[in-house]
Amino acid sequence: MAVSFRQRTVLAPMVRVGSLPMRLLALQYGAGLVYSEELVDLKLLQCQRVENRLLGTVDFVAPADRVVFQTCPQERGRVVFQMGTADPERALAVARLVEHDVAAIDVNMGCPKDYSTKGGMGAALLADPAKIERILTALVTGISKPVTCKIRILPSLEETLSLAKTIERTGVAAIAVHGRKKEERPQHPVHCDVIRAIAEAVSIPVIANGGSQEIIKEFRDIETFRAATGASSVMIARAAMWNPSIFREEGILPLEEVVRDYIRIVVNYDNHYTNTKYCLCQMLREQLETPLGKRLHAAQSTQEICDLFDMSSFYKSVMDSKESRKTGLDLGDLNNSSCVDNDNDDPSITCLPVKFDKREYPPQITPKMFLLEWCRREKLPQPVYQTVQRPLDKFFRSVVTVDEKKYRSTLWDKSKKLAEQAAAIVCLRVLGLKEGKLGEPESDLVRKRKRDLLGKVEDKWSPPLEAQNKRPHHNCEKQENSDGLHEL
Repeated sequence: MAVSFRQRTVLAPMVRVGSLPMRLLALQYGAGLVYSEELVDLKLLQCQRVENRLLGTVDFVAPADRVVFQTCPQERGRVVFQMGTADPERALAVARLVEHDVAAIDVNMGCPKDYSTKGGMGAALLADPAKIERILTALVTGISKPVTCKIRILPSLEETLSLAKTIERTGVAAIAVHGRKKEERPQHPVHCDVIRAIAEAVSIPVIANGGSQEIIKEFRDIETFRAATGASSVMIARAAMWNPSIFREEGILPLEEVVRDYIRIVVNYDNHYTNTKYCLCQMLREQLETPLGKRLHAAQSTQEICDLFDMSSFYKSVMDSKESRKTGLDLGDLNNSSCVDNDNDDPSITCLPVKFDKREYPPQITPKMFLLEWCRREKLPQPVYQTVQRPLDKFFRSVVTVDEKKYRSTLWDKSKKLAEQAAAIVCLRVLGLKEGKLGEPESDLVRKRKRDLLGKVEDKWSPPLEAQNKRPHHNCEKQENSDGLHEL
């Protein structure tokens, strides 16, 4: 489905916590397009694409099984993926990773926060039009989906218009303009006149952003903001977080009803409770010091949040339904083993999404040791590790060959040693062998290592026999050395 940025109201919660439930709620109430939260390119490059058959979603999963980005058929053709980037090659790699699951790609060049600008992303890019041009050109020429970007206004109108025209020449489908300078915050007035000047200076659609605080309070204010800026459409962030029903032409719904609609989506899509709490706190911002608000802050699970809003029976029915749907699904469909490994061009390699966490193993015990010990016991050649480094983010991944078979993790690690340990874990798990984790029955190898370590400690602290025999005897236990210090 083609995406048009010329409709009068492109209403998109373009917020840092633009999770799937908030986007679906906005669409349910009448939004035209929805934007993901800004996701940093390096974070996405570590993800694996997972088709979650239980939820009916596509999940991009980072190491430690954390879902970084999630989408579903209900927002197909209407979700724009927004990234933070400062590098054309990384930007293109991320765009190619997600392009078939989203309607368009957006680059956030307006975020003024430190986490973004310190990495040369967000508003930091505004000082480097040449880099902006390289990033956008790489995306426009490198993917099949529309590309947009979001900027803030520069110190002078002349600089702002020059940047907008540079962006237009890259071939982007639209440009979103937050009508404030990078040092300005929501309490400062939005510069509608500058957005209008940009809209008049370029031929591509301009999306007006920044009107939540002072202009947009209800649906009809959206058109007021659009008319004041001369933009093709409007993007809403904070006002959409406070009450997503602002998209309803019929009028805003009572907050209690909006909260319940939101929680229904949260439960159906297994949204993490911390993100749910954050979004609910944005909705209940004026009630956070009430008993309800304090109980929300104290909630430690989705179930507790449902109990708080009298939705316990709904939560139980959905959980029961999910349990019944698990019947007939393979275990791999319910966890990250359903990963689609986009760069696995060797079907002879057996892959699992695992990482090595030193905290899960006893001291001086590693999966590599277990694998080596097993190979020796089975009279096999010792394991051979081949490790590669990914140029874009300098992460590593290793393949281990054991008995002429190859194994590796689908995940990338920040060091060569960690990548090799992960490959060893994959091999051990596929072969059904112990890997030495805490909680496993103690193996011969673990006992041997303990004896070795104990021997080293005894050797370190026990003086040689000759020294023991030559040691002088004193009636007192202490004597002073030449420095005046006491020795035992």
